Amino acid sequence: MVVFVARRLVALVLTLAVSSVLIYGALAVAPGDPATLLVGGSKPSPEVLAQIRAQYHLDDPFLSQYGRWLSGAVTGDFGESMVFRDSVGHLIGSRVANTLLLVGYAAVLILVIGVGLGILAALRGGRTSTAVTVGTSVAMGAPAFVMSILLIWVFATQLSWFPVYGSGEGLLDKLHHLTLPAVALACTYVAYVSRITRAAVTAELRSEHVDTARSRGIPYWTLVRRHVLLNASAPILAVSGVTVAGLVAGTAVAERAFGVNGVGSLLIDSASKQDLAVVQAIALVMVAAFVVINTLVDLVNAVLDPRLLAEERS
Repeated sequence: MVVFVARRLVALVLTLAVSSVLIYGALAVAPGDPATLLVGGSKPSPEVLAQIRAQYHLDDPFLSQYGRWLSGAVTGDFGESMVFRDSVGHLIGSRVANTLLLVGYAAVLILVIGVGLGILAALRGGRTSTAVTVGTSVAMGAPAFVMSILLIWVFATQLSWFPVYGSGEGLLDKLHHLTLPAVALACTYVAYVSRITRAAVTAELRSEHVDTARSRGIPYWTLVRRHVLLNASAPILAVSGVTVAGLVAGTAVAERAFGVNGVGSLLIDSASKQDLAVVQAIALVMVAAFVVINTLVDLVNAVLDPRLLAEERS
C-alpha cells in the first residue's frame, strides 16, 4: 500500500509540473501584447510600454519568467491581475466558495441520481431499463448551455420557482440560486454515470460468483448488496471521480449563463481581456483539482479492491 500511494503521489507531482509548463508556455506565446492592456490610449508610447514590461518582467527570458511564476504559485502568490488591478489570489479566493458550492451541489445530483438510476435500470430491467436508457440518451445529447436556456425559460421565467441570476446570500439562499446552474451542469454527467453504473451492475448480476451465491440460497437483497454492488463499486467510483473532477472545468458555462460570481466566470472574463496572470492561475488550479481528485479516487479504489494493489506489485 505504501508503494502504491508513493507512486500515485509521484505521478501527481509530475503531472502538475508538466501541466504548469504547458499552461505557462501556451499562454506566454499567445498573440497580443499584455502591456497594451494597461494603457488607456490606442497608441501607447514606446516609453510607457517599456516601463510596463519592466515592471511585470515581460521582457525576461521564458525560463526566468516561468521560474518566478512557479515559485510564487507554490506559495499561493500568482501575481497581480493586469486588468482588475488586484492580486490574483484575492480574485480567485473571493469567488472560489461559490464555485466549490456549485460543484458540490452538482456532484451530489450526479452521484445520487446517476448511480441511483443506473442501479434501478440494472435491477429492474424491462421497461424501466428502456426508459432510463432513452432518458439518459437524450440528456447526454444536451450541452450545458442548452440546458441552461431551457431551465431558465421553464423554471425561472414561466414558473418563477428559482432566480435566474446571481449567487445569493447565506447558505440556503445560495443553494436556491445555484439549483438551476447545478442541474444544468449535472445533466449530461448524470446520464453518463447512470449508463456506466447500469453496465457495471448488469455485468456483476451475470457473473459466475453471483450465480454461485444465488445457488446457495442467499437472500436477493443480501446478494445484491454484498456481491453485486460491492464488486461494481470500483468502476462506478472511478467514473464518478473523473466526472466530478471534470465539473471543475465545466462550471464556466453554467456560471456565465446564470450570472454566478465564480471562478469559471472569472476565467471567461480574464481570457476575453487577455489577463494572462489570472488565466494561468485558474488553469493551474483546475488541473490541480482534477489530478488530486483522481488520485484520491485511485486510493479509495485500492482500499475497496485489493486486486489493484496486486496488479501494481506485479
